[in-house]
Amino acid sequence: MNLPWFIAKRYLISKKSHNVINIISAISVVGVMVGTMGLIIVLSVFNGFGGLVLSLYDSFDADLKITPVKGKFFDPNATNMQRIQSLESIQNFSLILEENALLKYRDRQCVAKIKGVGEHYTEMINLKKNIIDGEFVLNEEEQNFAVIGSGIAWKLSVILSSPFNILNVYVPNADYKGGINVMDAFRAESVTPAGIFALQQDFDSKYVLVPISFARKVIGQKNNVSSIEINFKEGVNQLAEQNKINELLGSDYKSSNRLEQHDFLYKILKSEKWAVYMILGFILFISSFNILGSMTMLTIDKKEDAITLVSLGADKKLIQNIFFLEGLLIALSGAVIGLFLGGLICFLQQTFGIIPIENAESFVVDSYPVQMMFTDFLSVFALVGIIGSLGAWFTSRQLVTRYLSAHLSL
Repeated sequence: MNLPWFIAKRYLISKKSHNVINIISAISVVGVMVGTMGLIIVLSVFNGFGGLVLSLYDSFDADLKITPVKGKFFDPNATNMQRIQSLESIQNFSLILEENALLKYRDRQCVAKIKGVGEHYTEMINLKKNIIDGEFVLNEEEQNFAVIGSGIAWKLSVILSSPFNILNVYVPNADYKGGINVMDAFRAESVTPAGIFALQQDFDSKYVLVPISFARKVIGQKNNVSSIEINFKEGVNQLAEQNKINELLGSDYKSSNRLEQHDFLYKILKSEKWAVYMILGFILFISSFNILGSMTMLTIDKKEDAITLVSLGADKKLIQNIFFLEGLLIALSGAVIGLFLGGLICFLQQTFGIIPIENAESFVVDSYPVQMMFTDFLSVFALVGIIGSLGAWFTSRQLVTRYLSAHLSL
């Protein structure tokens, strides 16, 4: 039997000679519990919001995007595309042609990016569920249509049911050499808006989706594209396939997976989570000082027990280990209870959405999103264990030296 562990456990659960010591011990456990519970809840909610934001981006992005290292456009036939298409891991791919354009709708205008997409794009990206007006149609019976973001639709006051529902697109003419007619500096085409999508503000206020044939005409690129987007089959090792595609592409082209397409966003979310973890961890560290008061009172209360143990042959190290384990048990007890309660609250929120978001009609979800991660529970428990161990180690040695050494002749 581990004697220090046994005695420390008895001290934790047994009734003390002074009721105030029980109260202080309970306050110490509750302090650690509340700090732990708060930390796991905040991290889980942060994960929920982060996952929500990233899912919105992922619903617009393909698994892999191929772009040129230099320049804006490239010939897809010069990129070993035939060999890439023959890879068994690829589910679908689409040629993409993007360019900034001036949009004019009646008497309103704004700058946006037209994104010309290939025929398989609708099979890769499911935007139909995000259509808030009209329908997702890009071409029908040789007529071109546009699907525009809600932010652009708001700026232009687009009315799909209007008989004058025509969107004029102007793109700078790269072949323009100067002249009397300034309008020759632009290529202009007209297209009919068929639908409006609402996905995420960055996309809603930026993109207009059109057929790639229309984009080629207005941009003036007969064969070139700005990127190639690829979706893999389910269960495929995407990192391995990306490396294989990189070998086929050579040094003139680069491929970006979902993470790399929004690398800055992922880094921001990760750094914010670490910042939250450090701030709440510091608060948890402050709350652990309650353990010092509890151990001080317990040391004084159990002084006679320590004398008895010394009479039976105990040394200073044994006495210190008893109070060290007592402090550690207080910290870990609060941590376990806090993790359980925090996990329970997160589960209830995740399942029933018990805490709604105010003005949820203007947001994509009506309650706070929660995503629990095992690594968060592990890291929080480890943090409490480290704080509790350091605090218990320091206080046990200081208290034994200050209050007991003179009496025990240790």
